[in-house]
Parts: sequence; structure tokens; C-alpha cells
Amino acid sequence: MAGNHDAHHEDFQLKDTNPLLGEQWPKGAAGPARPAVGGGIAGWLGMDKPSSTYDLVEQMFFLYVRVVKAKDLPLNPITGAPMDPYVEVKLGNYKGTTKHYDRRANPEWDQVFAFSKSRVQSNALEVYLKDREMLGRDDYVGRVVFDLGEVPTRVPPDSPLAPQWYRLEERRGGDAGYKVRGELMLAVWIGTQADEAFPEAWHSDAATVRGEGVASVRSKAYVSPKLWYLRVNVIEAQDVQPQSRGRAPEVFVKAQVGNQILKTSVVPAATLNPRWNEDLLFVVAEPFEEQLVMTVEDRVSPRKDDLLGRVQLPLTLFEKRLDHRPFVQSRWFDLEKFGIAGAIEGETRRELRFASRVHLRACLEGAYHVMDESTMYISDTRPTARQLWKPPVGVLEVGILSATGLQPMKNREGRGSTDAYCVAKYGQKWVRTRTMIGTFSPTWNEQYTWEVFDPSTVITIGVFDNCHLGGGNGNNGGGGAAGGGGPPARDARIGKIRIRLSTLETDRVYTHAYPLILLAPSGVKKMGELRLAVRFTCLSMMNMVHLYTQPLLPKMHYLHPFTVTQLDALRYQAMGIVAARLGRAEPPLRREVVEYMLDVESHMWSMRRSKANFFRAVSLFSGAAAAARWFADVCHWKNVATTALVHVLLLILIWYPELILPTVFLYMFMIGLWNYRRRPRHPPHMDTKMSWAEAVHPDELDEEFDTFPTSRQQDVVYMRYDRLRSVAGRIQTVVGDMATQGERLQSLLSWRDPRASCLFVFFCLIAAVVLYVTPFRVVALVVGLFLLRHPRFRSKLPAVPSNFFRRLPSRADSML
Repeated sequence: MAGNHDAHHEDFQLKDTNPLLGEQWPKGAAGPARPAVGGGIAGWLGMDKPSSTYDLVEQMFFLYVRVVKAKDLPLNPITGAPMDPYVEVKLGNYKGTTKHYDRRANPEWDQVFAFSKSRVQSNALEVYLKDREMLGRDDYVGRVVFDLGEVPTRVPPDSPLAPQWYRLEERRGGDAGYKVRGELMLAVWIGTQADEAFPEAWHSDAATVRGEGVASVRSKAYVSPKLWYLRVNVIEAQDVQPQSRGRAPEVFVKAQVGNQILKTSVVPAATLNPRWNEDLLFVVAEPFEEQLVMTVEDRVSPRKDDLLGRVQLPLTLFEKRLDHRPFVQSRWFDLEKFGIAGAIEGETRRELRFASRVHLRACLEGAYHVMDESTMYISDTRPTARQLWKPPVGVLEVGILSATGLQPMKNREGRGSTDAYCVAKYGQKWVRTRTMIGTFSPTWNEQYTWEVFDPSTVITIGVFDNCHLGGGNGNNGGGGAAGGGGPPARDARIGKIRIRLSTLETDRVYTHAYPLILLAPSGVKKMGELRLAVRFTCLSMMNMVHLYTQPLLPKMHYLHPFTVTQLDALRYQAMGIVAARLGRAEPPLRREVVEYMLDVESHMWSMRRSKANFFRAVSLFSGAAAAARWFADVCHWKNVATTALVHVLLLILIWYPELILPTVFLYMFMIGLWNYRRRPRHPPHMDTKMSWAEAVHPDELDEEFDTFPTSRQQDVVYMRYDRLRSVAGRIQTVVGDMATQGERLQSLLSWRDPRASCLFVFFCLIAAVVLYVTPFRVVALVVGLFLLRHPRFRSKLPAVPSNFFRRLPSRADSML
């Protein structure tokens, strides 16, 4: 069983890989061989490897076809009207089509088609022009044929290949043909994934995708919205008149921005000019689409609030503060109230009338960093205002190579299938690779670059299954629910990894296969492996070293800090705004993907995570515990030679006390040099054992994946509540014991126990006199020899100081 467990744990480990990256093509390999003249398709399958800036991925070759436009097309022979033209690009059994235009003689498409090297099945590329309205008959109008052996090669930074006009020809038996009316403007070239046309191109790998799903399979880069903290200081209000006369109003202010609602406290005093001076904090994003809505309300009853006044303010009205020193000028804003003015012709009429005014001091805080992710995995620490940014200290390059051993995520045509894509998030930049259709070993070979402003940050890379390919239900990879009436399909999680940049050596390429580990209600499961190539390049070593002496966050977080509760609420609002904005992009980066990448559920209770954190804390004290056990063995003379050496060291340090600190630092220096030989050779990865995921109880997992509020049955909730009470009871006991020891320490001089305080005070007096007249070396020698005395001179009973301390009183006996 132990061997099986070790083999199972080994399956979750990081693995070294040796991909052929960039310039690492081995000599004599088939890739870089020069093509023979007249070799047909071999001219681009076996050509020399061109130079490229994509040096962290394995080069992939594509045949690109850009269909620009057509002109002088013939009329429809049946109707005599202009045809409905579209273009079909065919290479072997793979073909892609442009969109069609209704009755257009000179259509323009400007679409790019990319055929992968591994999918080539022909020596000729055929481009057909067809008429969509010729139903039930040959809609063929004309074609252009290219010999693949004659197609030129282009690699950026070469200029784009200029498209050319090609006259259409029609077959008249065999391969001979003659020119017909009409011309197509085309550009055909051979390139790699570094080509500018690659992200927007139609790919033969996704030839089965139709309709709206085409956009969802392309690679894209996204930018998070620029987030600001909106600080609204509600100072006071004037001339607040309650709707019901004869009662003192209980007034509070409610502020709303989008779906964020905050309230001030209720002024308890009976006054028409209430004063609060309270700060309300919101998260807003550029461009400012929402408005700040302030309402003054009267708490009539616990379930009823009367509206006394309202004002709606655009966010562009407020100034942007870049430091804590500028004083923000306060302003008065008139409130408007909709009150019942009377009845006309039996109907209630509502009129707009002046009610009162409110005094506000509001600004957009640009010196803070708006956190949209957990502080443990933060990827950006820059303030909002670009004027406060410092120059980058490095460049992060990530090559997303491939994945292996992915698990089937859905059923398609009666068998398992996976349509995988990757999402990487660092700083404000998100990237999404193209979707590889119907494969458990997708190959992306896409490289991305980020500027690094702080090495103490984390990049997160997730793998997902695309369930929005169109043309079917969720099980078939479609974008809707089965039958069209259920909830929309969600992109399924496959796994994610995190890499902390500070753990990477600069200018070194890390090539590893990272395990994709997913924690599901059924338990932990390996979903496959993700192969990456990562390089962190330092631009300025002096600036990077200087960063280690600076605060992690902008200085406003320390000069005017937020409370923990405020930070949690603001982070949750920021994550919602980022998910909403990215979900409006085209193609959208869906909410479930953004929330998974940002760890939106990291604050939820988890028994498994609590156990993992507890044992992490225990492991921190393992070194101190080992040192204490070693010192106890020395004191009890378990090893006579070691104890003798410790006595000699004690005498040396007592005789030469100036050597104590140099000895300590020299010892740490030697330990550091010794550990350098065993330094980690690869970045850290998800650890199932440390996460307590391998031995977790199924019910604890079910509790972790439960909704909030809970959706489980009542008896299950009772059982979990009792379990939580048991765990909390033990924690309560530990916290109480810690408080008791601290209160005993305080009671030494508090005279809560007059006899104990009297003894301790006289002991302090005697100790002061003895230490004054006795040299420090003698005192240190006596104390050291007493601690290291032989077991023959030791008693098994507790020491006198311990007995005295345990008898001291605490405030525990005052608790109910």
C-alpha cells in the first residue's frame, strides 16, 4: 500500500521537459533541412527554420490565405441581378468559407485562413468563388489554384505580403481551363504562429466550428478595466424635514454606485441638521458609466425607511487625488424629493420640490492599488494613477506549449471530448489561447510577454474546456443548455497553476510539465499536464534589489490604511466589475473563468483548508522544536562530547561577549552557503499533500463546495454545525490559554495577588543589587552552568519559577 501511495503522489509532481524551443533545433533534424527544387509540398514542410522572436515555443508552420476582395463579378445567369458571392478556400479535405454578401458585384471580405502543417493533405491550394443563391445546381463561378511549392515564406518582422489580383478561371475538362470574368485579390504565404494574422485567422484545427462559435476559439489578449477607489466623506445634512410631523427623524445617508450600496450610521440625536463625518468607499472603473446616487432617508421603523431627499452625481464630477497631502474641497449638493403634493381628478400627482442639502467631500483615489485578486497571489502592486508608476524592472515571457493526458469533459457524438484553451493573467493583462477542438493532447505553442514592475508577484495560468462552440447543447460543446430551456453552459475548469516570479532565476528558461490538479466534490483528481516554458529577464538589477527594501503596496495603503473588512468587501466588488467588463468583450472572457482565475471563493470556510493552514503553522515551529529538543539533550548530557563542546563555547562567548553576534551571523552565513547546493531547481507547484487534499473526508469536500447560504438538508447542516462547534471549541480553549498566560504576566506587578506581587517586587530589588555588584560575565557563567548542569543535580519536579508563575491569578475566573 505504501508503494501505491508513493506512486500516486508522484503523479502530482512537476516533471522536466526538453522541448525544441526557438533556436534549439538540433543539427541534422528534419525540420531545418533545405527543400529540394520542385519538391512540391515539401517546399514548406521541410524548409529552413526562419528566425523568429518566438523563442520559447516550438515553431508551427501554417499556410495563410488572405481573401481581400473581388471585382467585376458576372451577374446571376437566372435573375440577371448581381450574385450573392462568397469564397471557399480548400486544401485537401479542409475548407473554409467567407461570409456572403447579398447582391454585391464588388464584395470585400478581408478574411484570413490558416491551415496547419500537420493537416496538409494536398499539393495544391484551391480558392473558389461561389454564388450562394444558385441552390440545387452547381454554384461554382470560378477559381484560383496555387502550387504549394511556389508559395513564399514570411516571418515577422518582415513586412506583410501585399495581396495581388488573380483572374478567375473555369475548368473545361481535365485541369485545363480558361479565364472567366471576375478577379480575386488574394495573398498566400507560409508563416508561423508569430504572424500578425494568426490570432484573427480561421484555423483548420477548428474547421468543425460554425456560427458564433468561431470567435470563441481564437486567441485574444484582454486588459482589465482601470479601477479607482471612490471615497465619499458624508459630512452633514441641513434642513432635513421628516414626512410625518411631530416626530424626530432618525436620519441616515444611503449611497449607491451600480450594485454597490453603503449606508452611514443612523444619527440618534433629534436634529434637523444631522452630522456623520463618515467615509464610504466604492470601486469604480473607467470609463465611468455609473453615477453616484445619494439619498437621505428617515428610519421610521425597522422595515420602513422614508425618502427625504435624493441627488444623482456623475463620477466625472469628482477630482482625482494622487497623494494624501492635497486637501479635497468639500461641496454642498441640493437634494430633490418626490413627495405627494395633492390629488387632481382623483389621481395622485407627484411633483418635484426642493427638500434640503447634503455636505460631501468626495474624490477618486489614484494612489491606492485596487485589489481585484487575493493578496496571497497578487500579480500587480501599482497604484491606479499612471503618473505614479515606476519603470519596469523585468520582462516575463511565457510559452504555452501544450497539454497532455487531459480528461474528457463532455460527450460529443456518444464519446468523450475536450475542447481546451488556456488563460493566463498577470497584472492588468489577460491572454487567452485558441481553442483546440476535440483533442486530449492540445498543442498551442503561443508565446506572451508581460512587463514586470515587482518580482514579488504571481502569474496564474488556467486551463478550461470551451462549451460555447455553437451548434448544439452544452454536452455537445454548444453555447446553450440542452433543449434550449436550461441554464447556459459554463466553461468547465480543468486546472490551474501559479508561478511566483521571485522564485525564478533571471535569464533562465524553465521548461516543465505542471500537473493540472482539480479539487472536485468527489476528491482530488489529476486532469492532465500543462507544458510551459517560462523566462524572467531582469532589465535593471539595481532597481530590482532596491524593490526589496520598499513596501509591497503603494504608500497610501500604510499612511491611510483600510480595515480588513473594507478590503474584503472592496476586493469582492472589484472582482465583480472585472468579470462584468471582460464578459462584455468579443469574444467574452466569461465570468466563471475570471472568478476561477481571481480565486473569488478563497474567503469561504473550508475545513480542509483550515487543517492545511494549521499544519503549515505547526511546520513553522518544527525547527524551533528540534532546536529545543537538541538543547534539552545537551542539558541532560545525552551526548557527553556535545555537552562538553557546548560548555567550551559558553566559556568562550562569556569571556569574549563581543563574539556573540558575529558568531550568530557567521553561522547563518554558513547555513545559507550549505543550503545553496540543495536550492530548488524548479518553481513551486500545487502540492496536494500540503493542501490536505489527499486525505480529506468526502463530507468536508461536500461542505467546501456547498453554496452560500447552504442548500443541503437540515440534518446534514446540523451535523456540520456540531462539527464546527467542536473545532471552534478547541480553538477557543487554545486562545483562552494564551490569554491566561498573558494575564498572569500582567498580574506580576498589578497586586491582584498581593503576596505574589510583594515577592516579585522584592526579588526584582535583590536581583538589581546583585546584578549591579556582580560582573555580567560571572552572572552569564553561573546561569549557563546552571542550565547545563548534570542530570544528577536535577529534580523531576517543576522549577521554582514555573511553580510561581502557575500560581499567579488571571481574569479567567471572572468569566461567566
